[in-house]
Amino acid sequence: MDYGTPRNAFSSSHTTGAMEVDVVIVGAGPAGLTAGYQLTKAGKTVAIIEQDPTYVGGISRTVEHEGYRFDIGGHRFFSKSQAVVDLWNEILPDDFIQRPRMSRIYYEGKFYSYPLRAFEALSNLGVLRSTACMASYLWRRAFPIKDVRSFEDWTTNQFGEKLYSIFFKTYTEKVWGMPCNEMSADWAAQRIKGLSLMGAVVDGLKRSLGLNKRPNDGQAVKTLLETFRYPRLGPGMMWDAARDKIIASGKGVVLMGHSLDRLASDGQGGWSMTANGPDGKIQIRAAHAISSAPMRELAKRIHPLPATTLEASKLRYRDFLTVALMIDSEDLFPDNWIYIHDSKVKVGRVQNFRSWSPEMVPDPKVACVGLEYFCFEGDGLWSAPDDELVELAKREMEILGLVDPKKVIGGAVVRQEKAYPVYDEDYAANVAAMRHELEERFPTLHLVGRNGMHRYNNQDHAMMTAMLTAENILAGKRLYDTWCVNEDAEYHEAGDEGAETGLPAREAAETRPLTDDQVAALTSLRGVPERLSTEVEQDRQQRKSA
Repeated sequence: MDYGTPRNAFSSSHTTGAMEVDVVIVGAGPAGLTAGYQLTKAGKTVAIIEQDPTYVGGISRTVEHEGYRFDIGGHRFFSKSQAVVDLWNEILPDDFIQRPRMSRIYYEGKFYSYPLRAFEALSNLGVLRSTACMASYLWRRAFPIKDVRSFEDWTTNQFGEKLYSIFFKTYTEKVWGMPCNEMSADWAAQRIKGLSLMGAVVDGLKRSLGLNKRPNDGQAVKTLLETFRYPRLGPGMMWDAARDKIIASGKGVVLMGHSLDRLASDGQGGWSMTANGPDGKIQIRAAHAISSAPMRELAKRIHPLPATTLEASKLRYRDFLTVALMIDSEDLFPDNWIYIHDSKVKVGRVQNFRSWSPEMVPDPKVACVGLEYFCFEGDGLWSAPDDELVELAKREMEILGLVDPKKVIGGAVVRQEKAYPVYDEDYAANVAAMRHELEERFPTLHLVGRNGMHRYNNQDHAMMTAMLTAENILAGKRLYDTWCVNEDAEYHEAGDEGAETGLPAREAAETRPLTDDQVAALTSLRGVPERLSTEVEQDRQQRKSA
């Protein structure tokens, strides 16, 4: 179905009435803006709605307060996908800077490298505790938990009970607000995969003898990145540029302060969307709909209502807030961020914004840090007044010995809803139920991004789901299974940037089948799916027509 060109000229101020476009997109985060950029570049008309009245980028936005810029969550621009790297360079060609990478764990007054370097960790823990850790590790390797269901099961098998309790349990339960034995093992397998305690110990011994110069990260063949690229004014700079290019193309509009009210099938394969904006409702008709909105929220707003809405309603999300402190000090520590594995304080992670980019902090005599508190929307932390949260952050930085509260000269609070999709024991079945129903009933509705797919993806993974979705729309058929992105991930910051080849040219995908070399190139990319086989596609068509 082709609705043709929009009724009205596109502009960011077009907020009332009705319009017709090729594709309507919910959410102006990395996935939504990537899809919009790729589609408008190919000549398609798009309308993007974003509920935030000010910022695009979602959790990747950069918030500004009195000249200070805050990265909400911390975003290193690193990807193994050359296609993603090329897109970053295309959207923001002149504003990347190269920054040193440093993250550590804070535990009982000492710092530990992150990712965990086991030889260093055992050394810092002392003889008695490190001996207990190694004994615990060897015991669990000899007698592993066989029915691995939870994060606790998986991590204990990998590291033993002692190291699990020191370096994983406290922080993980702060982040997710639930016991580790109730969390799915999927999250651990996705985020910690490839780290080996014994490998790290052996590497550390070799290193101490001068036999090994590689970083002691416990990964037998992978190299941890030492530097990364970063937009000089924060990650929001990337997504501001993407928005501007979409609008400048004359093919797209980005409607700020607009939230999804209803997404209705028109019965002919297309969609009619109603969005609530500051000036009332707006209606958008489109041949395709792309959603990066939380799956749970989308399920409530689709018409006809999916049969799996009940399953989707059980999906949970973790929120967080950042308390930024401006401190009368040139700098505090060199880390991009520090993970706080200490039960005496509520803070989970501390960012140092100048270490991300010196231009994030306007005064060279002032340090600016962001304390991240993980919470649920509406709980005590989330609902606390900003001034109380600033005082809490000052007290906790003093407890940790990182900042003298008397040197704090200012503070600000930024709240982020639905930052992390929760991996509880039922999430996979609930996601699968809704995914399969939507694929069967609504082939022109596409789910992308972290919340749209309820998958704890990194920024480049979210972008890749959108890039492949755009390819599917442009080709007029499902060339790629986007759900395979990051399905078998390795540690995100190991390996070389752009080491794996990216997507084929759009013209090749549209006009002829991929060559064997193109298929091989695509499937070499970590987490990038193979093209669906002819048999799979035929089976899908048969089931659809049945």
